[in-house]
Amino acid sequence: MLSSWPKQWQSSFTNVDDLLKYLELSRLDLPILTDFTQFPFKVPRPFVDRMKKGDPNDPLLLQVLPITAELLENPGFSKNPLQEDTVNPVSGLLHKYSSRVLLTLSGSCAINCRYCFRRHFPYEDNNPGTKGWESIFDYLREHSEVNEVILSGGDPLSTNDAVLKRFIQRLERLESVQYLRFHTRFPIVIPDRVTEDLLLMLDDTRFRVSMVLHTNHVNEWDESLRAPMRALHDANVTLLNQSVLLGGINNSVSALSDLSYRLYDLGVLPYYLHLLDKVAGASHFDVSADEAVILMRGLIERLPGYLVPRLVREVPGCGSKVPIDLFCARIMTK
Repeated sequence: MLSSWPKQWQSSFTNVDDLLKYLELSRLDLPILTDFTQFPFKVPRPFVDRMKKGDPNDPLLLQVLPITAELLENPGFSKNPLQEDTVNPVSGLLHKYSSRVLLTLSGSCAINCRYCFRRHFPYEDNNPGTKGWESIFDYLREHSEVNEVILSGGDPLSTNDAVLKRFIQRLERLESVQYLRFHTRFPIVIPDRVTEDLLLMLDDTRFRVSMVLHTNHVNEWDESLRAPMRALHDANVTLLNQSVLLGGINNSVSALSDLSYRLYDLGVLPYYLHLLDKVAGASHFDVSADEAVILMRGLIERLPGYLVPRLVREVPGCGSKVPIDLFCARIMTK
């Protein structure tokens, strides 16, 4: 848990050919997208080092590699699948759920996942910076029904510890806020992001802190993650994981059950399994609700209940994630 994480992040692969060379692959092995300026390519080295060299179907590689299928136009897929612009009253704040708000303190991510539902999100309009904090705090003071703040983005841990600490200390002045949640990929992609300063900050706050990690495949969890997960647990952080169901990556009972067991082994509980948000450029990852229900039934048969994630999808305008009923999938997802 060194403080080298900014250097590791800054030295991410941003050129596809460099990554392919490192993995002993070539453009002949994969249908690479040549122009991906709309959604940049970025993969840090610690994550790449968990990929299998010479394997064009590596499940970690397929999550981050821009391919020509992103150009497909499919009905129902759009640049704004969750209509988040309708719940964005203040720059950097989304108020989707009555008792919770989501803050995008940063538009930067640890890694650019090709299925990201915010790949077209207008972060330039939702990056408040420290100057925009006062508007956020004013909104929270006016909405005392909000008892939980969710730091998302982007990735909240792309913010350095000093700035993050100042924000949390300011937030602690609002008595109505009792819970603090992080949605992050950083501790997975760059384990060194779990610094001593971060741990002290999370352990010292008056908030009940939870951290929802985002991983989709068991291969993301090597032994480099054991110490950071233990340290977060020792800092009284509740650790959960959410996954996206992705065709060709984790859409099998064995892949999902292996992930659940590995999460538990490292002190993390499965939380959500999301159906893909139908964002333009990601249709090739889509898995139908009917297939998802079959997979979930297989998981229920194989896993103890506490290791079965909840199958959900997000529907614009709903006040919560929408559970997919395992017996009425067609009705629930129309």
